[in-house]
Amino acid sequence: MMQQFLRIKADHPHDLVFYRMGDFYELFYEDAQQAAELLDITLTARGKSAGEPIPMCGVPYHAAETYLARLVKAGVSVAIAEQIGDPATSKGPVERAVVRVVTPGTLSDEALLEDKLDNFLLALNQREDQYGIAYLDLSTGRFRLLEVSGEESLSSEMQRLDPAETLYHESILDPGVTARRGARSQPAWEFDQEAARRALNTQCQTHDLQGFGCDDMGLAIGAAGCLLQYVKDTQRGNLPHIRALQAESREDSIIMDAATRRNLEIDINLTGGDSHTLLSVMDRSITAMGSRMLRRWLNRPLTGIPHLRSRQTAIHALCENYIYETVRNALKPVGDMERILARIALRSARPRDLTRLASSLGALPCLGTELSVLQAPLLDALATQAGDYPDLCDLLQRAVIENPPVVIRDGGVIADGYDEELDELRQISTHAGEYLLEIEQREREATGISTLKVGYNRVHGYYIEISRTQSDKAPETYIRRQTLKNAERFITPELKEFEDKALSSKSRALAREKALYDELLERLNEPLAELQSTAAAVSEIDVLANLAERAESLSLCQPQFCDEEVFEVVSGRHLVVEQVLDEPFIANDTLLDPNRRMLLITGPNMGGKSTYMRQNAVIALLAHIGSYVPASSARLSPLDRIFTRIGSSDDLAGGRSTFMVEMTETANILHNATPRSLVLMDEVGRGTSTFDGLSLAWAAAVQLAEHVRAFTLFATHYFELTSLPDRCPTMANVHLDATEHKDHVVFLHNIKEGPANRSFGLQVAKLAGIPPGVLAAAHDKLRELEQGAPKSAVVEPLIPAPAQVDLFTAPKPHPALEALEAIDPDALTPRQALDFLYALCAKLKN
Repeated sequence: MMQQFLRIKADHPHDLVFYRMGDFYELFYEDAQQAAELLDITLTARGKSAGEPIPMCGVPYHAAETYLARLVKAGVSVAIAEQIGDPATSKGPVERAVVRVVTPGTLSDEALLEDKLDNFLLALNQREDQYGIAYLDLSTGRFRLLEVSGEESLSSEMQRLDPAETLYHESILDPGVTARRGARSQPAWEFDQEAARRALNTQCQTHDLQGFGCDDMGLAIGAAGCLLQYVKDTQRGNLPHIRALQAESREDSIIMDAATRRNLEIDINLTGGDSHTLLSVMDRSITAMGSRMLRRWLNRPLTGIPHLRSRQTAIHALCENYIYETVRNALKPVGDMERILARIALRSARPRDLTRLASSLGALPCLGTELSVLQAPLLDALATQAGDYPDLCDLLQRAVIENPPVVIRDGGVIADGYDEELDELRQISTHAGEYLLEIEQREREATGISTLKVGYNRVHGYYIEISRTQSDKAPETYIRRQTLKNAERFITPELKEFEDKALSSKSRALAREKALYDELLERLNEPLAELQSTAAAVSEIDVLANLAERAESLSLCQPQFCDEEVFEVVSGRHLVVEQVLDEPFIANDTLLDPNRRMLLITGPNMGGKSTYMRQNAVIALLAHIGSYVPASSARLSPLDRIFTRIGSSDDLAGGRSTFMVEMTETANILHNATPRSLVLMDEVGRGTSTFDGLSLAWAAAVQLAEHVRAFTLFATHYFELTSLPDRCPTMANVHLDATEHKDHVVFLHNIKEGPANRSFGLQVAKLAGIPPGVLAAAHDKLRELEQGAPKSAVVEPLIPAPAQVDLFTAPKPHPALEALEAIDPDALTPRQALDFLYALCAKLKN
């Protein structure tokens, strides 16, 4: 047995081997030690190897899914070795083989998956700074290809997709890839493009890949070939639900880098959780597949305005007379069709999957009726795509009982009346005693033998017994089976037939039921492509109805896309922040246009600058998924990118300080932003010395406004920057208002034109709980700085610098400048001009 285990383990050195022994999956050696630690189960020993006990642990086969879920969540892959031989005919250990390998990226079982999360397996190919990406959700069959340039773009896509498992080319050394949970290095030959093309054409049953729009994506095709082979190796079977590829282009969507996704808290908050995110506020989808689609929409906003307008029209139609309520009610019986269909294709569907599919198909006629009254081309197209399957629905309802058991293994799944043979076998198994009494009564009446009785024993089976005195009356059709002292036992053709059926009826009934179940799965696989199309349509209907419900419940408005360059929001709000506030959210306006491309935002800490900036980015993002937005009205031109540089964070593992991270993100914005981008910059330059930081912030602001010309919200505490609008007319000053009452700061949270006049830094420090003694010392130092450096200080810098000015106090003009402004050069003689020059030098030295 251990030799057999070790042979299997040699083929799966990197996987835990679940080795089936009776009612348990057993693990041995290092597998047992690792599993015992991860699963918190008892580690025992069995037998010896080289004189040492063999570590062993196990889990019950009927509870294996629970343990598998925990192992997969920890990033561990498991090879499941089942008994495939017949114990009755096997000599020595029953033959076992790995029937599938469960890895984090190849899950399809309902118990192992998060309902509302995609579960992507991703393969990554590389040539220089070009990357080919292929990713697949095996639980739905969604297969996509993408190519990007540079590590920044790769990081952005990896964060967007967040794969459960990554297969990467062995030449890739980027720790952002190799250190990911579930990352596996693959040899270069796995990414061979020609082999990949052949495999993909075979899988999709096509001659070439031109029809998928990816024929020229060599790197991505190589990655797709590696991914496809890996899935086939783990599933040990066909993948009929993977029927097509889809090429993605970054230009089709708004590009957001990893920092932007993190700062906007789209579906993951800054602490790594999923509460208080944009998705948590916007997702009230009825179905799990609708929730997954909405998550994908939010993470990949589109740039195609016609499609976005069609979504807006659909949402508007659903909002009229609250039609979305009846549509959402019609969706309630719909299950997770995408994943159910994938399990049907993989032949791993369970009985309850089929009842949920029947319920889903039964809901389609009502859904179509509700949509038929709406005037929206997109909804019409989706209703047609959803279709109707009355015959298939009827088949499932007839074939499977209403509340089937979890698994087919013990039977009781196929409904009575569906199959005559099964009904007969069940009848025999459950009513054998009644049937024997019926035969006995019938034979007594037919023969007139009063002592006739029907019996059974394990040696001779079923028989008719007649006393010796009446045995000569036995009909010719009776066949003698056994002679006893006082009786004769006979068998009849009818009883023999019943015996054959009865003795094996239960096992035959289970076998027949399993065969009927497999036939049902085969029947469902015939229209699999159409059913997958239906699932996609129902998902989109669910998302649109959800967005309509959110529009009404959250008082959202329909944004307008314009050909002119503009970003105008009236009474804009931050959806997530207003959900957690006890008091009403203070709405604010925003206006950016060709003559006003940058807003320099000043104001106190805690005044709401970051919230104001992010709410505009969220409004832009929602508009580009076709959703309504949190504002009274919104007009915007199509965007190509959204950038954010907000907050402070370091990268200790990568050897980058807080300021280095800040400058890296700023550099990315300056290199990649365009006039069609929306840029959010918060406190650039605060991670270094005052003059270095001020200089960098000044130069970055000028570059964005005059050269990049992106729509920019630039928050700063450097008062000197507020003079920039005087030299750059496309900049404008705005500030978040606040006031002071009895030494306490009151934040008004409303945007006003012009620069702020105070920072309120010490007041905010008081709110944070800074000790009174520290605050008092800070007040003294502040007064000292405001009055200039102390006279006792001896400072002789190489380049004279003014004392640190108060944050929002205008600096006093230099005496040399005042003197220059006061003279009339045309009225000076050469001698007077030379004397004046010496006087200026003296003023500068003093």
